[in-house]
Parts: sequence; C-alpha cells; structure tokens
Amino acid sequence: MSGRVVHFELPYDDGERARAFYGELFGWDLQSYPGMEYTMVSTGPSGDQGPTEPGFINGGMGPRASAGEGPRVVIDVADIDSTLKAIEEKGGSVALPKQPVGEMGFTAYFTDTEGNIVGLWETAPQA
Repeated sequence: MSGRVVHFELPYDDGERARAFYGELFGWDLQSYPGMEYTMVSTGPSGDQGPTEPGFINGGMGPRASAGEGPRVVIDVADIDSTLKAIEEKGGSVALPKQPVGEMGFTAYFTDTEGNIVGLWETAPQA
C-alpha cells in the first residue's frame, strides 16, 4: 500500500464553465468523453500510466452530487477491501463500496472521522 494521493476530483455545477476556467487558467489538458459526464484532467505531461514526471497528479471533474460537495483526493492502496475494513474499525464508514473502473482497477469512497469523503484506488493486477 503506497498511501499516496494519486488522483483528485473537482465537482462542477456547469461543466463547460469549469473546463474553460481550469483549462484556460492553468493550461490543463481536459478530455471529455461522449455519453459521460466526467472529464479527465492532465495537469502535466502524461502517458498511458499517468504522469511522466514526478511531482504532480492528474484528476477529473464531474457533476456536483450535493450542495457543499468540495474537491476530493484519491489515495492508492494495495487492497481496497482490507482498507475499508480498517477504516470502519477506526471509526470511518464506507460511502461507496468497491467498484471496477474498466480494466484499470477499482475505486471506493469512505467517510473519515471528520465527515470528509475520500477516494481509494486499487490498480488491477497485470495479466
């Protein structure tokens, strides 16, 4: 388990406005996909496996799910299932159970003891 922050998510109320703001302000590469209300964000040079230089992470933007929802970080773990169990043992709770993300890996979200929602990422085993 790395415990490193590997991804961020920014909620938006107006996707076009948010993409214009961040793309123009910071020069981020923004990739939207037809039929998805999610935009992949590259904040620096990236390849198939993510950032190609140390010191930055990539992320995404999607519709705000609820009033007051703010940015989220996503933490890399070796095993989401055991991490969620440990979270519950330490007083946190599962906000969204483990889900596959294509063939890339798995994600889940938890609520920490302070009420923050945080994401988890587990990379799928390589075939």
